[in-house]
Formats: sequence, C-alpha cells, structure tokens
Amino acid sequence: MEGTRFRLIFANDPDVFQERINRFLADLGEDVVLVDVKFSTAVQGAQVNYSALVHYKEVESWKD
Repeated sequence: MEGTRFRLIFANDPDVFQERINRFLADLGEDVVLVDVKFSTAVQGAQVNYSALVHYKEVESWKD
C-alpha cells in the first residue's frame, strides 16, 4: 500500500473543524486522490467532538 496515507482531523467547534478540513484539502497536491472520508461525532459531557478520518493516496502525475 505504498503511497497510502491517513489523516485524522478533529475539533470541538464545528467552524474550526470545517476550517481544518478545508485547509487540509486545499493543501493536497494534484498527485493525490481521496479514497474515503469517515465522519463521526461524539458527546462528552456538554461538549461535542467532531472527527474525520481522511484516507488518501499519492499517485503518479498524468503525462500527455
């Protein structure tokens, strides 16, 4: 599974969570393919935790 990567993104504020995901996705190169994204929420007391496990793979660039 060469080139396969995972990134766990989490936050307890939905706006911060969205910003972190957006920043991560914007920073991915053109030679990266998103394989899967798993999303979850968990409640701990009065706090909600948001998390996403992003599975992505680095591939060779297309050449014409």
